[in-house]
Amino acid sequence: MEVVSIMPEVCQQDRGVFTRRTPSGTAWNEGKSPGFRDKKIPVDGDATRPILRLSLAGVAQLVEHHLAKVDVESSSLFARSILRKPLVSSGFFVINGVVKASEFFALPPSLARFAPFFPADAPPWDWLKKIGAALESVGFGPLEASIPPGVHLDGRVWLHPTVRLPAYATILGPTYIGAGTEIRPGAFIRGNVIVGDRCVLGNASEFKNCLLLDGVQAPHYNYVGDSILGNKAHLGAGVICSNLRLDQAEVTVKLPAGTVGTGLRKFGAVLGDSAEVGCNAVLNPGTLLGPRALVMPCVSFGGYLPAATIARSRSTIATLPRRD
Repeated sequence: MEVVSIMPEVCQQDRGVFTRRTPSGTAWNEGKSPGFRDKKIPVDGDATRPILRLSLAGVAQLVEHHLAKVDVESSSLFARSILRKPLVSSGFFVINGVVKASEFFALPPSLARFAPFFPADAPPWDWLKKIGAALESVGFGPLEASIPPGVHLDGRVWLHPTVRLPAYATILGPTYIGAGTEIRPGAFIRGNVIVGDRCVLGNASEFKNCLLLDGVQAPHYNYVGDSILGNKAHLGAGVICSNLRLDQAEVTVKLPAGTVGTGLRKFGAVLGDSAEVGCNAVLNPGTLLGPRALVMPCVSFGGYLPAATIARSRSTIATLPRRD
Protein backbone atom coordinates (compact mmCIF):
# COMPACT_ATOMS: atom_id res chain seq x y z
CA MET A 1 0.00 0.00 0.00
CA GLU A 2 1.27 3.49 -0.88
CA VAL A 3 0.14 6.95 0.19
CA VAL A 4 0.81 10.35 -1.36
CA SER A 5 1.47 13.24 1.00
CA ILE A 6 2.35 16.89 0.32
CA MET A 7 4.95 17.85 2.93
CA PRO A 8 6.74 21.11 1.96
CA GLU A 9 8.21 21.49 5.43
CA VAL A 10 10.25 18.31 4.96
CA CYS A 11 12.12 19.81 2.02
CA GLN A 12 12.60 23.14 3.74
CA GLN A 13 13.74 21.85 7.14
CA ASP A 14 15.85 18.81 6.29
CA ARG A 15 18.38 19.29 3.51
CA GLY A 16 19.22 15.61 3.76
CA VAL A 17 15.94 14.71 2.05
CA PHE A 18 16.79 16.03 -1.41
CA THR A 19 20.46 16.10 -2.35
CA ARG A 20 20.10 16.16 -6.12
CA ARG A 21 17.56 17.58 -8.52
CA THR A 22 17.30 17.14 -12.28
CA PRO A 23 16.24 19.78 -14.83
CA SER A 24 13.08 17.77 -15.51
CA GLY A 25 11.88 18.40 -11.96
CA THR A 26 12.56 15.00 -10.37
CA ALA A 27 14.77 14.26 -7.42
CA TRP A 28 15.93 11.20 -5.50
CA ASN A 29 16.78 10.47 -1.92
CA GLU A 30 20.36 9.73 -0.88
CA GLY A 31 19.29 7.69 2.16
CA LYS A 32 20.06 10.45 4.69
CA SER A 33 16.50 10.65 5.97
CA PRO A 34 14.44 7.55 6.85
CA GLY A 35 11.12 6.71 5.31
CA PHE A 36 12.00 7.28 1.65
CA ARG A 37 12.43 4.64 -0.99
CA ASP A 38 15.64 4.68 -2.96
CA LYS A 39 14.09 5.87 -6.19
CA LYS A 40 13.17 9.09 -7.98
CA ILE A 41 10.52 11.21 -6.29
CA PRO A 42 8.34 13.32 -8.62
CA VAL A 43 8.04 17.03 -7.89
CA ASP A 44 5.03 19.07 -8.96
CA GLY A 45 7.05 21.91 -10.50
CA ASP A 46 7.34 23.97 -7.32
CA ALA A 47 10.60 22.99 -5.62
CA THR A 48 9.22 23.96 -2.20
CA ARG A 49 6.14 21.69 -2.49
CA PRO A 50 7.31 18.19 -3.38
CA ILE A 51 4.89 15.29 -3.65
CA LEU A 52 6.43 12.38 -1.76
CA ARG A 53 5.36 8.83 -2.54
CA LEU A 54 6.01 6.82 0.60
CA SER A 55 5.03 3.46 1.96
CA LEU A 56 2.82 3.54 5.06
CA ALA A 57 5.71 2.22 7.13
CA GLY A 58 7.88 4.93 5.58
CA VAL A 59 5.50 7.63 6.74
CA ALA A 60 5.67 6.28 10.29
CA GLN A 61 9.47 6.28 10.22
CA LEU A 62 9.57 9.78 8.78
CA VAL A 63 7.26 11.20 11.46
CA GLU A 64 9.36 9.55 14.15
CA HIS A 65 12.54 11.02 12.62
CA HIS A 66 11.28 14.62 12.49
CA LEU A 67 9.45 14.67 15.85
CA ALA A 68 12.10 12.90 17.92
CA LYS A 69 13.00 16.09 19.80
CA VAL A 70 9.47 17.36 20.42
CA ASP A 71 8.45 17.71 24.09
CA VAL A 72 5.41 15.46 23.87
CA GLU A 73 4.68 15.08 27.58
CA SER A 74 3.97 18.78 28.12
CA SER A 75 1.62 18.97 25.13
CA SER A 76 -2.18 18.86 25.19
CA LEU A 77 -4.12 15.63 24.56
CA PHE A 78 -4.85 16.64 20.96
CA ALA A 79 -1.23 17.62 20.30
CA ARG A 80 0.12 14.47 21.93
CA SER A 81 -2.20 12.32 19.87
CA ILE A 82 -0.41 13.76 16.84
CA LEU A 83 3.14 13.97 18.16
CA ARG A 84 3.52 10.61 19.87
CA LYS A 85 5.79 8.07 18.18
CA PRO A 86 3.61 6.18 15.66
CA LEU A 87 3.62 2.51 14.80
CA VAL A 88 1.90 0.87 11.87
CA SER A 89 -0.55 -1.98 12.41
CA SER A 90 -3.16 -3.40 10.04
CA GLY A 91 -3.21 -0.31 7.83
CA PHE A 92 -3.82 2.18 10.67
CA PHE A 93 -1.52 4.52 12.51
CA VAL A 94 -1.45 3.14 16.05
CA ILE A 95 -0.28 5.63 18.67
CA ASN A 96 0.56 4.10 22.03
CA GLY A 97 0.08 5.79 25.41
CA VAL A 98 -1.37 9.07 24.14
CA VAL A 99 -4.18 9.46 26.66
CA LYS A 100 -3.92 10.01 30.42
CA ALA A 101 -6.70 9.36 32.90
CA SER A 102 -5.94 12.71 34.56
CA GLU A 103 -7.19 14.50 31.44
CA PHE A 104 -10.66 13.09 32.06
CA PHE A 105 -11.09 12.91 35.84
CA ALA A 106 -9.41 12.75 39.24
CA LEU A 107 -9.99 9.90 41.66
CA PRO A 108 -12.00 11.46 44.53
CA PRO A 109 -10.97 11.22 48.21
CA SER A 110 -13.85 8.81 48.83
CA LEU A 111 -12.04 6.21 46.72
CA ALA A 112 -8.50 7.00 47.93
CA ARG A 113 -8.05 3.45 49.22
CA PHE A 114 -8.01 2.29 45.59
CA ALA A 115 -5.52 4.93 44.39
CA PRO A 116 -2.53 2.53 43.97
CA PHE A 117 -4.49 0.70 41.27
CA PHE A 118 -5.58 3.77 39.32
CA PRO A 119 -2.53 5.93 38.42
CA ALA A 120 -3.38 9.32 36.95
CA ASP A 121 -0.82 9.03 34.13
CA ALA A 122 -2.12 5.68 32.85
CA PRO A 123 -4.58 5.43 29.93
CA PRO A 124 -8.09 5.37 31.41
CA TRP A 125 -8.92 2.00 29.87
CA ASP A 126 -6.05 0.51 31.87
CA TRP A 127 -8.07 1.35 34.98
CA LEU A 128 -10.70 -1.13 33.82
CA LYS A 129 -8.13 -3.92 33.97
CA LYS A 130 -7.43 -3.12 37.64
CA ILE A 131 -10.95 -2.99 39.08
CA GLY A 132 -10.90 -6.64 40.15
CA ALA A 133 -7.48 -6.35 41.79
CA ALA A 134 -8.53 -3.13 43.55
CA LEU A 135 -11.56 -4.84 45.05
CA GLU A 136 -9.48 -7.84 46.15
CA SER A 137 -7.18 -5.51 48.09
CA VAL A 138 -9.94 -4.32 50.42
CA GLY A 139 -11.24 -6.20 53.44
CA PHE A 140 -14.98 -5.59 53.42
CA GLY A 141 -15.99 -6.86 56.86
CA PRO A 142 -19.60 -7.41 57.97
CA LEU A 143 -22.40 -5.38 56.41
CA GLU A 144 -23.76 -2.61 58.62
CA ALA A 145 -26.57 -1.61 56.31
CA SER A 146 -30.08 -3.00 56.76
CA ILE A 147 -30.92 -5.18 53.76
CA PRO A 148 -34.57 -5.32 52.59
CA PRO A 149 -35.92 -8.84 51.98
CA GLY A 150 -36.18 -8.25 48.21
CA VAL A 151 -32.54 -7.23 47.78
CA HIS A 152 -30.42 -10.22 46.78
CA LEU A 153 -26.72 -10.11 47.72
CA ASP A 154 -24.20 -12.70 46.57
CA GLY A 155 -20.42 -12.68 47.04
CA ARG A 156 -18.23 -9.98 48.57
CA VAL A 157 -20.35 -6.84 48.81
CA TRP A 158 -19.56 -3.70 50.84
CA LEU A 159 -22.26 -1.09 51.31
CA HIS A 160 -21.76 2.10 53.27
CA PRO A 161 -24.38 2.31 56.05
CA THR A 162 -25.90 5.38 54.39
CA VAL A 163 -26.57 3.63 51.05
CA ARG A 164 -30.28 3.81 50.21
CA LEU A 165 -31.54 0.41 49.09
CA PRO A 166 -34.77 -0.29 47.18
CA ALA A 167 -37.42 -2.90 47.84
CA TYR A 168 -35.80 -5.20 45.28
CA ALA A 169 -32.47 -5.36 43.42
CA THR A 170 -29.62 -7.79 42.75
CA ILE A 171 -26.06 -7.04 43.84
CA LEU A 172 -23.32 -9.53 43.03
CA GLY A 173 -19.80 -9.25 44.38
CA PRO A 174 -17.20 -8.09 44.39
CA THR A 175 -18.88 -4.72 44.68
CA TYR A 176 -18.07 -1.56 46.69
CA ILE A 177 -20.68 1.20 47.05
CA GLY A 178 -19.88 4.49 48.76
CA ALA A 179 -21.73 6.81 51.13
CA GLY A 180 -25.03 8.41 50.24
CA THR A 181 -25.50 6.42 47.04
CA GLU A 182 -29.04 5.54 45.99
CA ILE A 183 -29.86 2.20 44.38
CA ARG A 184 -33.27 2.17 42.73
CA PRO A 185 -35.71 -0.72 42.16
CA GLY A 186 -34.64 -3.42 39.73
CA ALA A 187 -30.98 -2.42 39.58
CA PHE A 188 -28.71 -5.30 38.54
CA ILE A 189 -25.11 -4.92 39.77
CA ARG A 190 -23.14 -7.81 38.28
CA GLY A 191 -19.82 -7.57 40.11
CA ASN A 192 -16.44 -5.90 39.69
CA VAL A 193 -18.15 -2.60 40.42
CA ILE A 194 -16.77 0.34 42.41
CA VAL A 195 -19.13 3.22 43.15
CA GLY A 196 -18.16 6.47 44.86
CA ASP A 197 -20.25 8.74 47.09
CA ARG A 198 -23.67 10.25 46.28
CA CYS A 199 -24.29 8.31 43.08
CA VAL A 200 -27.60 7.12 41.61
CA LEU A 201 -27.84 3.60 40.19
CA GLY A 202 -31.17 3.63 38.51
CA ASN A 203 -34.23 1.47 38.14
CA ALA A 204 -33.84 -1.42 35.69
CA SER A 205 -30.21 -0.40 35.06
CA GLU A 206 -27.31 -2.83 34.76
CA PHE A 207 -23.72 -2.29 35.91
CA LYS A 208 -20.78 -4.59 35.26
CA ASN A 209 -16.99 -4.16 35.61
CA CYS A 210 -17.26 -0.41 35.95
CA LEU A 211 -15.97 2.47 38.03
CA LEU A 212 -18.33 5.28 38.99
CA LEU A 213 -16.70 8.27 40.66
CA ASP A 214 -18.52 10.66 43.01
CA GLY A 215 -21.88 12.11 42.05
CA VAL A 216 -22.53 9.95 38.99
CA GLN A 217 -26.14 9.69 37.87
CA ALA A 218 -27.30 6.70 35.82
CA PRO A 219 -30.94 6.83 36.96
CA HIS A 220 -33.16 5.16 34.32
CA TYR A 221 -32.77 2.07 32.12
CA ASN A 222 -29.03 2.35 31.54
CA TYR A 223 -26.39 -0.23 30.66
CA VAL A 224 -22.92 0.57 32.00
CA GLY A 225 -20.50 -2.21 31.15
CA ASP A 226 -16.69 -2.05 31.19
CA SER A 227 -16.88 1.72 31.53
CA ILE A 228 -15.67 4.59 33.72
CA LEU A 229 -17.94 7.52 34.57
CA GLY A 230 -16.20 10.59 35.94
CA ASN A 231 -17.30 12.79 38.81
CA LYS A 232 -20.84 14.15 38.27
CA ALA A 233 -21.19 12.44 34.90
CA HIS A 234 -24.82 12.01 33.89
CA LEU A 235 -26.62 9.48 31.68
CA GLY A 236 -30.10 10.25 30.42
CA ALA A 237 -32.82 7.60 30.38
CA GLY A 238 -32.04 4.64 28.15
CA VAL A 239 -28.37 5.44 27.49
CA ILE A 240 -26.33 2.39 26.54
CA CYS A 241 -22.55 2.08 26.95
CA SER A 242 -22.00 -0.65 24.38
CA ASN A 243 -18.92 -2.68 25.29
CA LEU A 244 -18.54 -5.39 22.63
CA ARG A 245 -17.89 -5.06 18.92
CA LEU A 246 -20.09 -7.07 16.57
CA ASP A 247 -17.03 -8.98 15.35
CA GLN A 248 -15.86 -9.39 18.99
CA ALA A 249 -12.39 -8.13 18.04
CA GLU A 250 -10.18 -5.90 20.16
CA VAL A 251 -11.78 -2.56 20.98
CA THR A 252 -9.75 0.37 19.65
CA VAL A 253 -9.99 4.09 20.39
CA LYS A 254 -10.19 6.57 17.52
CA LEU A 255 -8.24 9.76 18.21
CA PRO A 256 -7.78 12.71 15.83
CA ALA A 257 -4.38 11.40 14.70
CA GLY A 258 -5.09 7.70 14.53
CA THR A 259 -6.28 4.54 16.21
CA VAL A 260 -5.13 3.32 19.61
CA GLY A 261 -5.19 -0.32 20.63
CA THR A 262 -6.54 -1.03 24.14
CA GLY A 263 -5.89 -4.75 24.46
CA LEU A 264 -9.50 -5.18 25.59
CA ARG A 265 -12.17 -7.30 23.99
CA LYS A 266 -14.80 -5.56 26.12
CA PHE A 267 -14.57 -1.81 26.64
CA GLY A 268 -17.54 0.54 26.76
CA ALA A 269 -16.96 4.23 27.38
CA VAL A 270 -14.93 6.70 29.41
CA LEU A 271 -16.78 9.85 30.49
CA GLY A 272 -14.85 12.77 31.89
CA ASP A 273 -15.99 14.84 34.86
CA SER A 274 -19.44 16.39 34.32
CA ALA A 275 -19.85 14.79 30.88
CA GLU A 276 -23.47 14.21 29.86
CA VAL A 277 -25.28 11.88 27.47
CA GLY A 278 -28.86 12.52 26.38
CA CYS A 279 -31.75 10.07 26.49
CA ASN A 280 -31.60 6.96 24.31
CA ALA A 281 -28.11 7.71 23.00
CA VAL A 282 -25.70 4.85 22.34
CA LEU A 283 -21.98 5.13 23.07
CA ASN A 284 -20.17 2.65 20.85
CA PRO A 285 -17.28 0.53 22.18
CA GLY A 286 -14.17 2.57 22.93
CA THR A 287 -15.88 5.97 23.24
CA LEU A 288 -14.04 8.76 25.08
CA LEU A 289 -15.88 11.88 26.23
CA GLY A 290 -13.80 14.71 27.66
CA PRO A 291 -14.85 16.71 30.73
CA ARG A 292 -18.17 18.54 30.19
CA ALA A 293 -18.59 16.93 26.77
CA LEU A 294 -22.22 16.43 25.73
CA VAL A 295 -23.81 13.84 23.44
CA MET A 296 -27.31 14.89 22.43
CA PRO A 297 -30.31 12.53 22.74
CA CYS A 298 -30.77 9.62 20.33
CA VAL A 299 -27.26 9.96 18.87
CA SER A 300 -25.10 6.92 18.18
CA PHE A 301 -21.60 8.18 18.95
CA GLY A 302 -18.17 6.61 18.85
CA GLY A 303 -14.59 7.85 19.03
CA TYR A 304 -13.24 10.85 20.92
CA LEU A 305 -15.28 13.94 21.84
CA PRO A 306 -13.08 16.75 23.24
CA ALA A 307 -13.87 18.56 26.47
CA ALA A 308 -16.77 21.03 26.46
CA THR A 309 -17.87 19.89 22.99
CA ILE A 310 -21.34 18.87 21.81
CA ALA A 311 -22.07 15.93 19.49
CA ARG A 312 -25.44 16.14 17.75
CA SER A 313 -27.18 14.93 14.60
CA ARG A 314 -30.16 16.41 12.81
CA SER A 315 -32.81 14.54 10.88
CA THR A 316 -35.67 15.86 8.78
CA ILE A 317 -39.19 15.01 9.90
CA ALA A 318 -41.95 15.11 7.31
CA THR A 319 -45.61 15.48 8.28
CA LEU A 320 -48.44 14.14 6.12
CA PRO A 321 -52.23 14.29 6.51
CA ARG A 322 -53.98 11.07 7.40
CA ARG A 323 -55.94 9.49 4.55
CA ASP A 324 -58.36 7.39 6.54
